[in-house]
Amino acid sequence: MNISKTLLRRTLVIITFAGVALSLVFVFLFFLRSPTQNVPIALAANTSALYEQEKVNSGLPVHLEIPKINVDAALESVGLTPQGAVGVPEGPVNAAWFDLGPRPGENGSAVIVGHFGWKNGIPAVFDNLYKLQKGDKIYVEDETGTITTFVVREVRTYDQNEDASSVFNSSDGKAHLNLITCQGVWNKAQKSYSDRLVVFADKE
Repeated sequence: MNISKTLLRRTLVIITFAGVALSLVFVFLFFLRSPTQNVPIALAANTSALYEQEKVNSGLPVHLEIPKINVDAALESVGLTPQGAVGVPEGPVNAAWFDLGPRPGENGSAVIVGHFGWKNGIPAVFDNLYKLQKGDKIYVEDETGTITTFVVREVRTYDQNEDASSVFNSSDGKAHLNLITCQGVWNKAQKSYSDRLVVFADKE
């Protein structure tokens, strides 16, 4: 009887992780196809289960600084919209931390989104994100005044057919920060850019 229960628990764990991996692929593909100027990301209902992990004692992130591209921005916290997409900053000047994921500095992949190519030529926080290179520094300050430093590892552009599950998940037990914005050609009919730019960074 005990062996049967153990096998059942293991089976459920395997099924859960398989579902998580599939959800992550769906997340980014929908995110790329969504017809909007913003940076929405659709999430499956079990997304919150991705981050059931031990948290470090970090405060909520409130400020983002990227000296290389003169970003000095407040951080909003966003979750899911009623339509199942990740919320975005209210305006062009702030960035937004996805609060269903880890906080910057915790193990896993923290995600921050920001606007690119705001209407009427108004500057947006991540207009120059593409200029970042390997080795550039990113700083995130939390509500306690603690600053966590991240170092850019890779800058990558994703099109609509690529598997981008690694943007939202990691399994190496280390802390990462991934910045996401729009990129590519503006599609007037769909009101969306063709690609997404992702900056992968690691905690220093």
